[in-house]
Amino acid sequence: MTEPRFAARKGKVYMDKLLQLLSENSSLTTTQLSLMLGEPEDYIKAQIAEYESSGVIRGYQAVVNWDEVPDSGVMAMIELKVAPQLQKGFDEIAERILEYDEVEDVYLMAGAYDLLLTVKGKTIPDVSSFVAKRLAAMNGILSTATHFMLKRYKEKGVSLIEAKKDGREMMI
Repeated sequence: MTEPRFAARKGKVYMDKLLQLLSENSSLTTTQLSLMLGEPEDYIKAQIAEYESSGVIRGYQAVVNWDEVPDSGVMAMIELKVAPQLQKGFDEIAERILEYDEVEDVYLMAGAYDLLLTVKGKTIPDVSSFVAKRLAAMNGILSTATHFMLKRYKEKGVSLIEAKKDGREMMI
């Protein structure tokens, strides 16, 4: 992978700033980004296209407060202790796990467990069944610990708590 032109032109600080702005608010227009960074809009468009084609930018998402959406299901964080495979480490089992539709995120961790998953299901029994019958039964899984999310306060850097201030509702 070649180094993005943005880094060559303005240095790592500016490259990081564009990526930071997009990660905080992917709905910013190239006109807005151009003004914020003091760069021509065509240059910003080209840089974003380069980030997308090189795989640096993998997608765009809205931060949704699922607690406010009726019947949105349940989320759980699942810790896994795994037996790493010879010559492959944790990659092979992680690749098998990410094939499941229930699995939203997979992270390799340092500490008391090896992999951390975010799993979504319709109900707590659905998630429990997935863990017991499919995940824990996988070859190489030594143990699991499931933690159900009860309430979200902050997600992806965005507060999900509403507060009253001066008689108006606002996000804090």
